Amino acid sequence: MSATTLPRIALTLGDPAGIGPELACRLLAEPANLARAQVLVLAEADEFAAACAEAGVEVPVEDEPGAGHVTLVGAGGPTTPVERQKVSKAAGARVMGDLEKALRLYEEGRVDSIMFTPLNKASLHLAGMNEEDELRWFAKQLGHEGVTSELNFVPGLVTSRVTSHIPLSGVAQRINATSVLDAIRLLDDVLKGSGIESPRLAVCALNPHAGENGQFGREEIEHIAPGVKLAQVEGIEASGPYPCDTIFISAKAGDYDGVVTMYHDQGQIAMKLMGFDRGVTVQGGLPVPICTPAHGTAFELVGTGKANLGPSQNAFDLAVSLGSRVAAERQPA
Repeated sequence: MSATTLPRIALTLGDPAGIGPELACRLLAEPANLARAQVLVLAEADEFAAACAEAGVEVPVEDEPGAGHVTLVGAGGPTTPVERQKVSKAAGARVMGDLEKALRLYEEGRVDSIMFTPLNKASLHLAGMNEEDELRWFAKQLGHEGVTSELNFVPGLVTSRVTSHIPLSGVAQRINATSVLDAIRLLDDVLKGSGIESPRLAVCALNPHAGENGQFGREEIEHIAPGVKLAQVEGIEASGPYPCDTIFISAKAGDYDGVVTMYHDQGQIAMKLMGFDRGVTVQGGLPVPICTPAHGTAFELVGTGKANLGPSQNAFDLAVSLGSRVAAERQPA
């Protein structure tokens, strides 16, 4: 692959009060990573140099994007110094500004995917992010009204959700054949984008024992099974609904590439048990792939050099893979 066809990735340093800047610098100090993408870093030269020095690494910087180095495109948010290891409005404003600029870079055709290192939701709320979650904020910024779902990756398995950051009391009313089909389609598409030609998908039930033939609820009969059937008609290799307390055993054994869950914790508990130190979150359904490690800002690890690079490396790998697909689609026929 030539330098001109490498995916172009916008990378933000995450919350400046947390471990994000360290993780970004350590990630970019790996020559193998810079050989696979053109990386545009949303940072000023002095702060990037300081972050690399604190991380104890050196990262090559050039003015023009290309392989083997990074290009600094400036911060999107205010660069006012923030207190480390603290939640603050200033830190949230910096993160929001950087993410907004990354989205604009995509819209201008300058990048193919986005990666951000960990952010802090409390700081974002202080700075004015009032949406249900970052995914809805991204969709609003892009004017995107299509189906979206947060996707969670651990090596060998991916989950999507029919519902996400809502109260459990509201889950059942949002489950219908269409919403189930949408979650299946999205997971199938993203897995294909990551290189799996024919993804094998399992779909969770909502109720214990998959409803026990209607004894414990009829969502499986009236909504989930019909959604699975619609996906099968489209040629998607999906099956279910399966009891959620056993399906992840089969998924962990390698029987499935992805699992569609009905609500947040139904999948997240299993995924974090299987790979909390390896997990990645993808903001699924948006026109631009957006990837991030599935952990927080870890204030307690700031400055210790003990932050685990694994999830960030996995997020970068996905940003490269999914960004390559976007780059290929943008090539003239």
